[in-house]
Amino acid sequence: MDENKFSFENEEYRRTYWHTCSHILAQAVKRLYPEVKLAIGPSIDNGFYYDMDSPFPFTPEIMENIEGEMRKICKEKLKLERFELPRDEAIKFMEEKEEPYKVELINDLAEDAHISFYRQGEFTDLCAGPHLDSTGRVKGNAIKLTACNSAYWRGDSNRQTLQRIYGVAFPKKDELDAYLQRIEEAKRRDHRKLGKELGLFMLTEEGPGFPFFLPKGMVLKNTLIDYWREVHKRYGYVEISTPMILNRQLWETSGHWFHYKQNMYTTLIDGEDYAIKPMNCPGGMLVYKSEPHSYRDLPLRVGELGVVHRHELSGALHGLFRVRCFTQDDAHIFMTWDQMKDEIKNVARLFDEVYSLFGLPYEIELSTMPEDHMGDEKDWEFAQETLKEAITEMGKSYVINEGDGAFYGPKLDFHLQDSLGRTWQCGTIQLDMQLPERFELEYTGADGEKHRPVMIHRVVFGSIERFIGVITEHYAGAFPVWLSPVQVKVMPITDRTADYAKEVAAKLEAMGVRVETDLRNEKIGYKIREAQMQKIPYMLVVGDREAEAGAVAVRTRAGVDMGAMPFEDFAAKITQEIKDRVNN
Repeated sequence: MDENKFSFENEEYRRTYWHTCSHILAQAVKRLYPEVKLAIGPSIDNGFYYDMDSPFPFTPEIMENIEGEMRKICKEKLKLERFELPRDEAIKFMEEKEEPYKVELINDLAEDAHISFYRQGEFTDLCAGPHLDSTGRVKGNAIKLTACNSAYWRGDSNRQTLQRIYGVAFPKKDELDAYLQRIEEAKRRDHRKLGKELGLFMLTEEGPGFPFFLPKGMVLKNTLIDYWREVHKRYGYVEISTPMILNRQLWETSGHWFHYKQNMYTTLIDGEDYAIKPMNCPGGMLVYKSEPHSYRDLPLRVGELGVVHRHELSGALHGLFRVRCFTQDDAHIFMTWDQMKDEIKNVARLFDEVYSLFGLPYEIELSTMPEDHMGDEKDWEFAQETLKEAITEMGKSYVINEGDGAFYGPKLDFHLQDSLGRTWQCGTIQLDMQLPERFELEYTGADGEKHRPVMIHRVVFGSIERFIGVITEHYAGAFPVWLSPVQVKVMPITDRTADYAKEVAAKLEAMGVRVETDLRNEKIGYKIREAQMQKIPYMLVVGDREAEAGAVAVRTRAGVDMGAMPFEDFAAKITQEIKDRVNN
């Protein structure tokens, strides 16, 4: 028997454990508050929840009561028993229990569906399972209800508003404690909180989903963009810019008008329909078509830092992670079929270089042909095998995400892991055999005939804004020196050395260092603490001795006192760190 079968390392067991917890939650609620009506209660990636229709709000005090009752149910070691009922009996059973949401769910099941229930003590729930065999398998002291939010029944904003109780549980109490500590650390690192404290960006009621970048945030954003341009130039890309608004005919050709219009902002210009671009691809197609191409021109790697707009529901907006306007670091590679493998490798090498710089390890996921796909299945098989071979030949591993490719081609997704162990899907390599066909792209082959290129869509950051959110939380706002909006703060101890402080700052600025001075009439300890709160990498304290010796007393944001050193030594140190993009 697999020793990990009943371990949280086994995803199936973990989800079964959490699914059982959702039933324990529902049973606890029904014991304490019988008037509450139950909706659904699944396991999710990081725990479980249950949606309920309650005549009163679930306050923190009520949540504590529910948690306590859940622990009692675990101690009771109730056996979970599965049974089935015919449709009519199942409906009657739930009608007698006065559970209208369960009745609706049963009515929506297929005529030939097996309608199953799970019983534990006095509590029975409609459920397909699976579950643990006893509530005693769940450790009651390792359960925590974490939040309660509103949720629409079946995700429909026109239906009843329910209350969703979230929870998490682990086999051991110390595992729960470690998880809760990570949650608290994640709150401390929340990019929305840090973005405000560090003066990076702001979110306003006047523009929900449209972030404002402040001066320090623009330094961070532009530094990332400068690096993006540098690395892409080394990998053989050219850069373009395409219009933000293009007419309906273009979006009909690309297919977005018919399949993505609900997420697009549209307008009328001279009586014709136009759309603000939700992605850069169609404009890139027009650039390719603007001149004839030979096989000698391929592969053609074209990058674009395009500002795109997508209509997201207000409830889905979340800081910089989910916005309505963002800069997508797109690139489109036009190539022949026999160039495909080398180009995939080239992109993967670029991704590896970029993510390694930020200290972000990653896993690769290959998404294969979905049922609703376009194109010849032989082309799909060739493309999928090429993706597999390219990654394998590079010594990388991958997992298969069966049937989750885009309708136009298979893809590789890169899932980054941050310093808290959370994963973020940023980079993607998508093969596309359809847009070149839709836009009738061509190149002249060595045989003198016209041929259709194949194309790669790829992003490395995903969007500049979202990536800023990710690395803000990854570094907890303490960006590496090369990325920090302010790299050095110079602070005189007294007014007598203010001129020397200005001189030091001017020299550093001339060397390309981002520097500020703090000339306020405040105690030096106060200035140092404030600079540390602003996550500034280096603080230079200058008093009479430093001014006489041409030196600086160096402190770090981590509280390390590096002592006094000649100005030239510090200048050489920091400029080298910036040049090398040291990830510290």
